[in-house]
Amino acid sequence: MKYRPQNIYIDIKAKNYTLTKKILTKYKNLPQVIITDTKYFIKEYNKKGNVISQGKKDIFITINKGRFLKKCPGTKYYICCGYQILHQIAGCSLDCTYCILQSYFNNPLITFFVNIDDMFKELNNKVDMNKKRYWRIGTGEFTDSLAFDHITLMSKKLIPYFIKKKNAILELKTKTTNIDYLLNFRPKGKIVASWSLNAQPIVKREENCAASLKARINAARQCQECGYKIGFHFDPIFHYPGWEKDYKKTVDLIFKTIDPQAIAWISLGCFRFIPSLKLIIEKRFPASFFIYHEFIKGLDGKMRYIKPLRIHIYKKIVNWIRGHSPNVFIYLCMESNEVWKNSFGYTPSHFGTLAKGLDKQVF
Repeated sequence: MKYRPQNIYIDIKAKNYTLTKKILTKYKNLPQVIITDTKYFIKEYNKKGNVISQGKKDIFITINKGRFLKKCPGTKYYICCGYQILHQIAGCSLDCTYCILQSYFNNPLITFFVNIDDMFKELNNKVDMNKKRYWRIGTGEFTDSLAFDHITLMSKKLIPYFIKKKNAILELKTKTTNIDYLLNFRPKGKIVASWSLNAQPIVKREENCAASLKARINAARQCQECGYKIGFHFDPIFHYPGWEKDYKKTVDLIFKTIDPQAIAWISLGCFRFIPSLKLIIEKRFPASFFIYHEFIKGLDGKMRYIKPLRIHIYKKIVNWIRGHSPNVFIYLCMESNEVWKNSFGYTPSHFGTLAKGLDKQVF
């Protein structure tokens, strides 16, 4: 089911933008409130009970006064993929129990930045003025890339833009099947349509409001048939009794449905979290079991499974994938050279850098 908000709040500075007018026209029968003091509004909104859940039901329309294009918030202690985030929406309508966004933003509302012309101007300044470098850009770090596409119609603007760029690709990462507008394009490999996947029990218990596992992979198949490169992200991976059987079923389903030649990459990352997230999960999702595993604090301050366990998990999943397709590009999200070496038998220096290896997959 496609997302529909309960209330719409509009920053007075954003009310005359084209995208604002389109959204307000689309939802003209919903409560629409003009906000003159955004800081005061957000401060008061945060006083509501169950504010995280309520924030997922309401939209805040405003303008982005900062940069739209940002580096992935990695850390110097672990290997980052060199991904660039296009920050046009903040917040997600899905309600995965483990989601880091629950403790990431001071503003709990789903926030649309409607000064789109400024976004494309910034993209032009970066991409066109730096033609000697490759740009892998995605919209799925601070939101779900497609959960709101029927509202913003951003794919109809972004896909034609990136198809024309020789040194930039766009990755759209989602847990939905909201691909209607994607199927109108023939991107010829210049767009990567990606899905976050998990084991079926995790999808069922922990990924509230997301599409089913089979529906996601079938949506990937439809995009593959239109010429999209396909990405899959196993992140976060959870360890629990029976995890091997469940995750292997997901891997098998991928290769039963998707042509390996169409897969740009598959990423792996074990569950990790900032300590403050545990209290939020305990309060909002008391039935969730995964936060009571044995964890250690990593160099980045996040709680992680112990290193030998992470390596064991990665080796298993890599072997399952390689059993279907020896040449699919697999990488680890935010892990050390040591973990890479023990999981793959090599480190990202095998590609030069991880970023160079990923660039080679799509350029």
